[in-house]
Amino acid sequence: MERIADLFYSSAEKHPQKTAIWCEDAALTYSELAALAARYSNFLLKNGVSYGDHIGIPMNNSVESAALMIAAADIGAALVPINPTLPYSAIKAAFASGDVRHIIARRSFYEESEKNGELASGGARICLDGEFEGTVSIRRAAEESCSRPETDVTGSERLILTMTSGSTGAPKPIELTQENKLLRAKAHIRLYGITESDRVLAATPLYHSLAERLVIMPLLIGASSVLLPRFTPQLWLKCVEQRKVTFTIAVSAQLSQIAQLLSSPFAPETGSLRCVVSSSALLEAHVRNELIDKLRCDFHEMYGTSETSTATSINFREALCKRQSVGRALPEAEIRILDDDGRPLRSGETGEIAVKSSLMCSGYYKMPEAMEAAKADGFFRTGDMGFLDEDGYLFFCGRKKEIIITGGINVYPQDVENCVRELPEVRECAAFSYPDERLGEVVALAVVAEEGRTLKKRAIQVQCAKNLADFQQPHKIFFLPELPKNPMGKLVKSKLLEAVRLYCEDAPEIFEKGAERS
Repeated sequence: MERIADLFYSSAEKHPQKTAIWCEDAALTYSELAALAARYSNFLLKNGVSYGDHIGIPMNNSVESAALMIAAADIGAALVPINPTLPYSAIKAAFASGDVRHIIARRSFYEESEKNGELASGGARICLDGEFEGTVSIRRAAEESCSRPETDVTGSERLILTMTSGSTGAPKPIELTQENKLLRAKAHIRLYGITESDRVLAATPLYHSLAERLVIMPLLIGASSVLLPRFTPQLWLKCVEQRKVTFTIAVSAQLSQIAQLLSSPFAPETGSLRCVVSSSALLEAHVRNELIDKLRCDFHEMYGTSETSTATSINFREALCKRQSVGRALPEAEIRILDDDGRPLRSGETGEIAVKSSLMCSGYYKMPEAMEAAKADGFFRTGDMGFLDEDGYLFFCGRKKEIIITGGINVYPQDVENCVRELPEVRECAAFSYPDERLGEVVALAVVAEEGRTLKKRAIQVQCAKNLADFQQPHKIFFLPELPKNPMGKLVKSKLLEAVRLYCEDAPEIFEKGAERS
């Protein structure tokens, strides 16, 4: 079985002086990154990290984080990366659910730990940025050998435990082995034609599986990894221009911001890009069309989940008549649309999207019953709604839990949102369920207006009356300064009621009537 570290060190032998990774003006050649990763491996072993141990790390985007991923793979340890901006209590819960024994963190984390109760890990405590009492500074890794340690790693070991929930809800660790990470990387290398000539940009947080894949992929084949320390559309475009980025997968929220800047006559040059892939959520049609026009490269959209990896992909330059679709199944995947009883539906019928794939994760760590409950006949039920057309193209309709059931009729939020987004005064919007004594719930709409534009409820009502059925009409319309989003820039619909309560004077009655707060 192939091992991630073996493939990386093979790339280092073939391309010792080639840039392996760049992040925030720090560029390491393959030779330098190999030496750093080997020192980290030896340092971790010296400080008590053993085969199969779990290492918790509030992870920032950095060269050091990338080297630690290689080091963990090389000694058969697993990383439990977590969003460092989460409350300490949430990080503590995530580390507990992931059986974290060792911790690699910054001083600010250890300071917080002292205030709020130490983590009972019993293992090594390593400090990333200097010295802190009771920890070992990672700077001491410079004293270690730059030769790889000898290990008995097979490639089947657990490498990453990634959490499905953030600061709310019980953490659910998704278990990803080295073999799984490698299969996912190879599938994307093949799907998007990535070669050693590419410069691959990762601009999402490294505690998320997408960025991990984007960093690992190029290092396996001798290409160059470009890691953005943090995302802004300005930094993204500047990075593409200066680092001559050729390939990236970006989340739709990032691409929406990038599209706005591309309209400027002073936008940086993006001619190096040969392929851009949108992920995470469906792009609005006008944003997608603008990006296809302005970027002038192959533009894809993908669909998948952290559990299944990418399940479908579409190249819009090749499928002009399918631009509302998220593509056809990858060779590694099979798609079914299921009804509420788990029975397959026919083409054109909307139901829950279910995926069977060789890229599927190993399961939820120590929660086998949760994974089994999420499957139907071996297909993972994603919780997303959609349909397949007669050509096998998947069309995404939204989250199952976000369906609005008004008077017994299903309303798909995306249908309402697509209608309202056609108004030029609307920057973004989200449809959601709103408690109603007579119908149970009705359609509500949260709207963010374009800066400097005047937008009235009446204009939205007229737009919806012309283009939507009577049961789809929004009964409540709220104007917000912004929509609630997670660190990946993805809309968090469960927070909409709370946002409405905070910003809108005409909303408090939903809480007075006992509606549950998110």
